[in-house]
Amino acid sequence: MFRNQISTEIEIDATPGEVWDVLTDLDRYEEWNPGFAEISGRAEVGERLDVTFAKGDGRGMTMHPTVTVAEPGREFRWLGRLGVPFVFDGEHRFEIHEAGPGRVRFVQAERFRGVLVPFLRRLIERDTVAMFERSNPALAARVAAVRPAA
Repeated sequence: MFRNQISTEIEIDATPGEVWDVLTDLDRYEEWNPGFAEISGRAEVGERLDVTFAKGDGRGMTMHPTVTVAEPGREFRWLGRLGVPFVFDGEHRFEIHEAGPGRVRFVQAERFRGVLVPFLRRLIERDTVAMFERSNPALAARVAAVRPAA
């Protein structure tokens, strides 16, 4: 059930550091992440990013969120707004949890707030879940592709 938050997860055969390295190499998102057409900036608290979300219809939506959390190997989070605060705010987060030796549980989530959220609920549910379901396996594949051979 949608309660202003969408969350998905996937297990990845990698260390938290390996996942972090791919997740925060923002300039390369367009090479592997089907949920983001482009993203630029630095994964550092207080930095503003330029994020263009890829939509299935070929159009994209660009936002300029601010990084609020950047804990290497653990969590990367940003807050984006459409217009002024509390009209439509989206707090996007990526969490990396150890799930055993050489394995992590990756969580991608977004919390929505603002007066427009109730009116956009169906669009949020459809588009955000679809983006996460495309992006999570793509992250796992990218980590596997750049991971040093054992």
